[in-house]
Amino acid sequence: MRLRVSVRDSALRDGDFSLRVRPVRSEDAGLYEAWVQHNAEVQKCQVELGVITVTLSPPSPVVENEPLLLKCNSSHQASLLETCWFHNRVPTSRTFCSSHGALSILRPAMSDEGSWRCQLRYSDNELVSATYNLQILGFDGPSKPVVYAAAGSAAD
Repeated sequence: MRLRVSVRDSALRDGDFSLRVRPVRSEDAGLYEAWVQHNAEVQKCQVELGVITVTLSPPSPVVENEPLLLKCNSSHQASLLETCWFHNRVPTSRTFCSSHGALSILRPAMSDEGSWRCQLRYSDNELVSATYNLQILGFDGPSKPVVYAAAGSAAD
């Protein structure tokens, strides 16, 4: 982790001994403990880092009308009760809930592009969520496949 963690030295004088991990990986989940000694006094704190992973299959880019599977997993230890997916942050009819962490779209359209948030609900009432920005390659042109252009002009 040495190349992915940092501590702001300037903040240490103000009592801020925060650790920054960037980028976070699945294997970084777990309990972190900090000990700071100032004169004869020792301060310590513990923080648990939970990690949520959202994976896309097949990997990007997704092509319009080709099936895709979004999976959401967390390092949380309790039993998973429900996974809900929200499209573009709006809980509407485009919300899908199930007892597992996957969202399958058999024929993705350009309207499926955008932000998808998975929310995991656990048996200990813990709610965790992560967002995935889905990009789809497809044709987003006119609804009719005929385009007219004047002779001598450009046609797009």
